[in-house]
Amino acid sequence: MISQAVIGRLPRYYRYLGDLKDDGVERISSQELSELMHVTASQIRQDFNNFGGFGQQGYGYNVEYLYGEIGKLLGLDKKHNFVIVGAGNLGRALGNYLNFERRGFIFKGIFDKDPAIIGREVRGIKVRDISELDEFLAENDVDIAVITLPKTNAVDIADRLVKGGIRAIWNFAHVDLPVPSDVLVENVHLSDSLMKLSYNLSQIQKEEK
Repeated sequence: MISQAVIGRLPRYYRYLGDLKDDGVERISSQELSELMHVTASQIRQDFNNFGGFGQQGYGYNVEYLYGEIGKLLGLDKKHNFVIVGAGNLGRALGNYLNFERRGFIFKGIFDKDPAIIGREVRGIKVRDISELDEFLAENDVDIAVITLPKTNAVDIADRLVKGGIRAIWNFAHVDLPVPSDVLVENVHLSDSLMKLSYNLSQIQKEEK
């Protein structure tokens, strides 16, 4: 089984290779990629060897081929429809993020319970009343749901999403979601990330004293 640490590095490889491809770079060695990404060349080779290697001895990596293969590993050769539950500032910002479409993630709907927000448009898609969520999921082929709600509402919404056939949840609510084992959850706790940054900053400041 591939470790989560390796899987966690794939999107970064994909991003760097995409930039190289856009710049017209045709091939790159693990050492050159190492210098760009500040990851050791041996780590890069070990990561890629988990999936067959991708390179040729004495040639390095074909950038376009490697970009495509990592994209397939990440499931980006397929389209994934997603909805957002929570049309506050964060929900609307995510709905307006155009790079999702470029990666194959298609924004299909956004829901909220606030009458002041319902009916507004986010990139041409009207914010729907949360009461319409179950019917919408039944009538549309949606793979992924994004939750940008207060934690008090997130658990109930996650239950509705699972019952509606959602197989993957991108969770921005500051709460762990009790979902079945066959439903994937990726938690993004923004304050946790900021506190981690604060910790590392405090360590640097201590060393500087």
